[in-house]
Amino acid sequence: MERAAVFDVDGTLVDTNHLHVTTWWEAFRQAGHRVPMHAVHRAVGLGSDDLIAHLLGEDRDKDEDAGLSAAHKALYGQYFGRLPPMADAAALLRRLHDDGWTVVLATSASGAELSALRRAIDADEAITATASADDVTEGKPAPEPVEHALELAGVPAERAVFVGDTVWDMRAGRRAGVRCVGVLCGGIPRADLVAAGAEAVYDDPAGLLASLKESPLAGG
Repeated sequence: MERAAVFDVDGTLVDTNHLHVTTWWEAFRQAGHRVPMHAVHRAVGLGSDDLIAHLLGEDRDKDEDAGLSAAHKALYGQYFGRLPPMADAAALLRRLHDDGWTVVLATSASGAELSALRRAIDADEAITATASADDVTEGKPAPEPVEHALELAGVPAERAVFVGDTVWDMRAGRRAGVRCVGVLCGGIPRADLVAAGAEAVYDDPAGLLASLKESPLAGG
């Protein structure tokens, strides 16, 4: 039977979390909101609408949301040509593909941003499909992004592993019924990832690749 290796992208395969923190912070600042960077960091991994609601609360002026998202998109877009992949991200995806895993991305990115991320990873030949923000009605921590990735892979939850860097990833994976693996390269502490459902935690894709035979992604 086939198995699916589902991957988050930002902070997991591409080193973008702190770029998101800076550009969201600036978008909020331009709109007159003082949001601490540590709070923004903890919210990275949520879709734009959920991130804004998480940081500004439900009593905010929701008419501002579209402008905040547009400002973040414009600021972040300045980096599209130089997004840095995590060490061995491409090598990990290729190895899993060669080992017989169906590799699927599950990300809140879409459009030009997703294209830039895939260029940064540079392993398209190993990626079978992508579940993006355009494909779901609810983003992480709802299970829908992971469930859609499993549909694209044609693999049941018990035959899948989800790799991510945030508590939102771990919660989404657990709710979708898949085994979860955390990576620390997004900046979230190990204890937080474990508490949210990570079965195993590695430093980054390179660390996971080096320990692959002993990981939940062992075998094929």
